Amino acid sequence: MIRVLCLIGGLSGAAGLSQYPEFSQQYLQRLAGQVDELTRQVVDFDETALADGMGREEMLQAMADTPLVASQEALWRRTFARHARLSENLMVLRAATPLERLTLPHRMADPATLAAVWDDFTPAVPLSVAGAASAGTGFLGGWAGFAILAAFISMPFRRAKPVPATKKRRAPVIKADPPVTRPTLVAETPPNRPRLAGVQR
Repeated sequence: MIRVLCLIGGLSGAAGLSQYPEFSQQYLQRLAGQVDELTRQVVDFDETALADGMGREEMLQAMADTPLVASQEALWRRTFARHARLSENLMVLRAATPLERLTLPHRMADPATLAAVWDDFTPAVPLSVAGAASAGTGFLGGWAGFAILAAFISMPFRRAKPVPATKKRRAPVIKADPPVTRPTLVAETPPNRPRLAGVQR
């Protein structure tokens, strides 16, 4: 059962991540349009400030000091910051290959652009090397994720296996050698030894 769930997770991850190259390509196109529009706004602001003999920061400060347009000062500052951030992301994503974009999801995190791409996105069959690599990565990630989740869920239901008691080895008994006794020399008299007459022993 766990293997079936892991297989489902792997296939789901492969199907989902295989769309990443196409999604990143459409995000890149939409991001370029966002940067172009922001660039136009920034250029218009700078040209207006220059016509009044001021730089960008001086113009923003003048807006903050004027009650009628004071609320526009914070709006323009957010516009400049977003333009700088999206321009940098666009430059990095354009320089990266489709495979390298797999490691750059943080460069595709603008909420407005993501929402616009998601609304118009149509899944496509991954026929490129990047699509195959994304599918393989998604399969491995989905399999591993479901395996970890299943192991975590089933952990409380596992019974600890009893540890078999180890038999104690008896120490080998060393038998003492029998005591060495000295052989007793018994003088034996040959039974058939002739006796000499007249000789006392």
